[in-house]
Amino acid sequence: MSNRIDCRFEALSAAGRQALVPFITSGYPDPGWTVAIMHALVEAGADVLELGVPFSDPMADGPVIQAASERAISLGVTLGGVLEAVKEFRRQDGITPVVLMGYLNPIERYGHQSFAQDAAASGVDGVLLVDCPPEEMSGLREHLDESGIYPICLVAPTTTPQRMDAIAEHARGYIYYVSFKGITGANRLDEAALVAPLNEIRSHFGLPVAVGFGIKDSESAAAVAGLADGVVIGSALIEHVEKAASKQEACELAAGFLAPIRHAMDNKA
Repeated sequence: MSNRIDCRFEALSAAGRQALVPFITSGYPDPGWTVAIMHALVEAGADVLELGVPFSDPMADGPVIQAASERAISLGVTLGGVLEAVKEFRRQDGITPVVLMGYLNPIERYGHQSFAQDAAASGVDGVLLVDCPPEEMSGLREHLDESGIYPICLVAPTTTPQRMDAIAEHARGYIYYVSFKGITGANRLDEAALVAPLNEIRSHFGLPVAVGFGIKDSESAAAVAGLADGVVIGSALIEHVEKAASKQEACELAAGFLAPIRHAMDNKA
């Protein structure tokens, strides 16, 4: 069976469209709302879902996602609970790719083989580990491969061409390009500065490239969609959803935020 990530990017490419990839922290603002928010995002135009696994020391994340992670942990969200959320999501949606984004420690504690098997059984398609270079995944990578789960690799502005070649041996699904040096939610993206690095990345990888960090609204998303194969948006979405007082309101806020971005991407000049 083909990985859902490949199927989705192939379909988007054939249609001349770019992937909209929203990120939410599992369990935030409320563990009971996560699955409903995931469905609302898909209905609003999400092509791939990145689901954050709460972690106590999220070094690459800015204050918005850090706070969301801390809140989710305080509410008892664990890696096992995240997998249960994906399993529940799959009862209604068997086609939208789901990528878990987070850090290695929770998986180490869970156990590499157990995690890969349980993640696959839940319907996870990919794993993006911020603090784990692909060649250091060692035993975990073997189990991910056995379970059909893709390691999604990061490339940054500081990544050298030689390093890109090394990453290309391990990367699957798509490349996540961190658009600037820093943490999530910081600064504002300079879209014009993306042209050269994206060309360089494409010369090393035969995979779609999604851009994250600094994308906050329809204007920036549409600009990036004119250059990349996908647009990742997280902190701005979480700031929107955290205002909700109920599950229904959270879904409405999530969809209301994402739908105009999808429209802007599809109608870019």
